[in-house]
Order: sequence, then C-alpha cells, then structure tokens
Amino acid sequence: MKGRRKQFGLEFVVKVALAALRGDKTMAALAWEFGVHPTTIDAWRRQLMENAATAFERGKTQPGASVEVQALYRKIGQTQGESALLNMDFALPPVQA
Repeated sequence: MKGRRKQFGLEFVVKVALAALRGDKTMAALAWEFGVHPTTIDAWRRQLMENAATAFERGKTQPGASVEVQALYRKIGQTQGESALLNMDFALPPVQA
C-alpha cells in the first residue's frame, strides 16, 4: 500500500527556503534538519529567488491570475445562462385538429 505524499505548509516551505538562501549549512545538513529531500529544498530555494520580487509589488496581480479569473467569469456566465434556460417555462400552444 502506497502512502500519501507529504504536504508541507507554506510557512515551513518559506522557512526551509530562507535557510537554504542563507548558505550557512549544506543542503545535506538542511535535509537532515528539516526532513526534506535536498532536491526539494533546492527547488523551493529557486522558487523563492525567482518570485521574491513579486512579494513587494503593489497593485499588481500574479501574471496567470487574470487568465484564471477570466476563465472563472466565463464559466459563471455559462452556468447562469444554462440555469436561466432550464428555469424558463416552455408552454406549448394547444394542438388544434
């Protein structure tokens, strides 16, 4: 039976990434201290380096956020249209023979 993949909280990830950025310990030492694979620590460190500037931007959103929001608004509009269509009263005129 396979176990579930371990999920780490955001605060823990940031703590480990900052420790890796400090550079006072080796990756192996950090991996042993935090119980995380060195490759994972290095990936978190690179993510922090690449995205650190966006933490201090004001009034700007994430680059992919606007695309996601537009897709969600489109889905909401589609759902509302379908709901309105299903709630319409389709009364057919009586058939005359």
